[in-house]
Amino acid sequence: MSRSRIGSLGRRLSYWLALQSLAGLVVVCAAVYGATHLGFQARQSEELVQKQVQLRHLLAESSHDGDVVTLKHKLDDFFIGHPDMALALTRATDGSEFYRRSSPVPTGDVRVARFALPAPAPAPEQGSLDAVLALDIREDAALLRRIGFTLAVAALAGALLVSAGGFLLVRLGLRPLRDLVNQTRQLAADTLHRRLDGSAQPEELEPLIAQFNDLLGRLEMAYAQLEGFNADVAHELCTPLATLIGSTELALRKARDADELRDVLGSNLEELQRVAGIVHDMLFLSQADRGASARRVPTPSLAALARQVFNYHEAALVDAGLTLEIIGDAEGSFDTPLLQRALSNLIGNATRYARRGSTVRVEIAGDPAGEVQLKVVNAGGTIGPDDLPRLFDRFYRGDSARSDADRNHGLGLSIVAAIARMHGGRPLATSSGGTSSIGMSLRDAASNEPALSTPAAAAAATTVSPGH
Repeated sequence: MSRSRIGSLGRRLSYWLALQSLAGLVVVCAAVYGATHLGFQARQSEELVQKQVQLRHLLAESSHDGDVVTLKHKLDDFFIGHPDMALALTRATDGSEFYRRSSPVPTGDVRVARFALPAPAPAPEQGSLDAVLALDIREDAALLRRIGFTLAVAALAGALLVSAGGFLLVRLGLRPLRDLVNQTRQLAADTLHRRLDGSAQPEELEPLIAQFNDLLGRLEMAYAQLEGFNADVAHELCTPLATLIGSTELALRKARDADELRDVLGSNLEELQRVAGIVHDMLFLSQADRGASARRVPTPSLAALARQVFNYHEAALVDAGLTLEIIGDAEGSFDTPLLQRALSNLIGNATRYARRGSTVRVEIAGDPAGEVQLKVVNAGGTIGPDDLPRLFDRFYRGDSARSDADRNHGLGLSIVAAIARMHGGRPLATSSGGTSSIGMSLRDAASNEPALSTPAAAAAATTVSPGH
């Protein structure tokens, strides 16, 4: 599934900051404009109300004076100093005009108030007067337009100013990220020992830098292991191939009888079988690394499985003067052939390094969480702390002399670790006081029942002596 290109983070942040600034300033300016407009309207309405009150007061005074001419003069004096106001008074009975100042029907930017006034003396029988009071608001409207224009220009100018400052701040803020990119550009296969410097980085990037440095450490280790693996593969394959080539060349130099050729072919067959074993083991490890899982079947007794593997190693145990003891038992769903192979590798490893006359123990234990631990314990030399973490590396041998290299090519414990992972478990190894325990944990994921040690097997250990 393709993902759209995001583009520059700096430009995106700058654009969003500019839009946010513009939106914020527009809202503020709109609020100021709206408040000013409402203030003007309130002032205009209040002024109209005050004029209405004053007009009513003048008409009330005219009822005492009784002079219409005097009333009109007072109305003229009333509008002195108010050129922005107009008034029209008409009789309600016949619609005739009683008084007019400026246009009786105002047009344009005006505020109009219509109300009724009592009839002035001396003719109250003529009824009340209809009044139309108009206020010219053209100056207020012009001022409001100037304020709106000023606010709009201020919003745009402020948005531009904030955007320019935000662009600079974003660029400065992303400088550590650019420095980090420059550091990653300097990494190569021969500089994996370097680590990213997070001392000048913001705390938001510190987890990423820590994870990246951990990844570099794992990558460096994997790269070193790959180089060592390639060298070990070349060494393991070159030895039998050189033997095959040398023996074949010797056989071809002169005529040999059938018995001599049979001996040469038999020796070559052993070397070819060794090469085939290395290739098969490498293929198995490759499949395990690609995520191959175990083919689980119900296994009622791991102790019985261990006794079957013992029969295969009985002769080797007799030659080494060792006794095999099986302690505990468990059941579950496991890949039986793979467990037989792992147990065979563990027992074979213990047979090579156990002290003569000692006992090799196969310990099987389960827990309520559904995990089974399968370990082979032998008494011998203590494995050094530097060698212990590398026991399950491919082609790794604790002794530099590569003892038994003609029979063991250093993939046995790697296969044990792979089988443990295929069962959802992990390899196990401890060594102290001349006793070494090497094995694996298995996860019984095929059933909901936990893999528990059977009471009878946990209470009594089974000792299997060679020859019985």
